[in-house]
Amino acid sequence: MVGTDREIDFYLDFTSPYAYLASTQIDALAEKFGYTVIRRPFLIGATFKTTGRKPLIQHPLVWEYSLHDVQRTARMLGQSINIPVKFPILSVKPGRLFYYFQERDGDQGVAKEFASAVFQAYFVEQKDITDNHVLGQICAAFGLDEADVGEIVKSAGMKVRFKAEVDAAIQRNVFGAPTFIVRNEMFWGVDKLDQLGKWLETGGW
Repeated sequence: MVGTDREIDFYLDFTSPYAYLASTQIDALAEKFGYTVIRRPFLIGATFKTTGRKPLIQHPLVWEYSLHDVQRTARMLGQSINIPVKFPILSVKPGRLFYYFQERDGDQGVAKEFASAVFQAYFVEQKDITDNHVLGQICAAFGLDEADVGEIVKSAGMKVRFKAEVDAAIQRNVFGAPTFIVRNEMFWGVDKLDQLGKWLETGGW
């Protein structure tokens, strides 16, 4: 299901520093104009087959610039960021856990808190969010332990759910993170937040 007229679909990958930075800003922007944010974790890597793109880290000049730009953007937004030692990672496990919480609770309340905690752990504390122990520590605040995490990320139901979400993102031509879609209008990148805000304010042009 895609967003309603008053919803912003926020496509994110937990391995994206720009998605992390955008996640610290988007809710306040949406609230200002009476919108609700629907977080939709997916896998950027899954889009590479259709776009022909490669991870930034495989492009030395672009990667060097991006490292500088991420830090500059974080300072502009007043956020802390530390590029993890293990980067990039395959964010399948936190993605499946996000949708588990959404299904468990019937809304994105806890799922949103979980997403924020994952971003904090990875891009501020430099923890390995592919590790079940780390994820268990994060999930303890939401009623799960490490054993629960292990079962959930391996469960057939969550495998199917997360794959469906990734496929749905690709069907909507989402190719990077963060991507925001409101009324089928797409905005890619944390640097598009100002433009998105203007779009929400005016109703588009």
